[in-house]
Amino acid sequence: MRTKLTKLYQEFTNAEQSSGIALIVATTVSLAIANSYWGDAYTHFWHTEVGANFAGLHLKHSLAHWVNDALMAIFFLLIGLEIEREIYTGELSDLKNAALPIFAAIGGMLMPALIHFYFNRGTATQSGFGIPMATDIAFALGVLALLGDRVPVTLKIFLTALAIIDDLGAILVIALFYVSDFSIAYFSGAMAIFALLLVLNRTGVTKVWIYLLLGVVMWYCMLESGVHATLAGVLLAFAIPFGNGDEQSPSYHLQHVLHKPVAFIIMPIFALANTDIMLSGDWGSGLMTANSIGISAGLLIGKPVGILLMCWLAVLLGISQLPESVNWRHLIGVSILGGIGFTMSIFITLLAFNDAAVVQNSKITILLTSLMAGLVGYLILRMASKIRST
Repeated sequence: MRTKLTKLYQEFTNAEQSSGIALIVATTVSLAIANSYWGDAYTHFWHTEVGANFAGLHLKHSLAHWVNDALMAIFFLLIGLEIEREIYTGELSDLKNAALPIFAAIGGMLMPALIHFYFNRGTATQSGFGIPMATDIAFALGVLALLGDRVPVTLKIFLTALAIIDDLGAILVIALFYVSDFSIAYFSGAMAIFALLLVLNRTGVTKVWIYLLLGVVMWYCMLESGVHATLAGVLLAFAIPFGNGDEQSPSYHLQHVLHKPVAFIIMPIFALANTDIMLSGDWGSGLMTANSIGISAGLLIGKPVGILLMCWLAVLLGISQLPESVNWRHLIGVSILGGIGFTMSIFITLLAFNDAAVVQNSKITILLTSLMAGLVGYLILRMASKIRST
């Protein structure tokens, strides 16, 4: 696996690592306020209606809705741009380099989903199977950052590629399984705009503002279609000209601009808006439900088992090999870090459930499980580095 890191890759990972710290701070603040004297007012604030409906346009939503449907579309735009970069010039551009993280991501998505489905099949919480599927790249890279040079750089590249493919899988799951009140007219409109964007790309139009303006229209059509609006961000990312991927590329320039706003503004706001969890006296009982067990088992057991099993299979079949300086102890540690769900897990929770109690129990489970996965993964990788140095 290549160890030469591009400037844009380093910017992306550095921003994600720092974002992990910002997310921890925002989550801690949100939990503290939600369980203080100002808890009710804080929760009410995020449900305040903002905007107006006019000329047939539905643009009046709660603040939380704007965060989850609009600001997160920008987050998905950044993720889409990084996926595009990985495919064209990054680790996923070479089949030999891409094989291991692809196999790992497939196992890391399927096993947790199957575990959750096993515990919840035929129940009202069956739709939560997608919750434990994706890895939170910011937190996972943040844990690796704490280890510094104790872990090989190729392990960080592997985790980044794994998390990126995870995100792509989560995007596909959202598009296929979390659709409500589908409107063929609005969806067709969104696809027509996407087709127009591709035509502009092919005809050599490089002005980013044109793509962003049409992207906003596509976002609205997607919002009204019943398919989650954030998917417009991913489609827009693949429509923006990539060129040869150098610093003159519109895609490169936009990704460079988005790194810090997404890491230090959008993601912390998402955490503030979605971790306003008011803990009741019996909140622990919610961890014993089939849904909570499915989430925690999916993240803590399904993720590492799925990742390791598929990596072992890829190596056994000769399809891939372990990255340079990486051993199986490293993979065990990083596979456990894959159980840090947080952002994407909470995001899918909001799409999967309407019941406030189920949503709250799911969030608590995600937070506690992600914390445990991060701590255990860190300790295993730290021990692996000591063994490696002796």
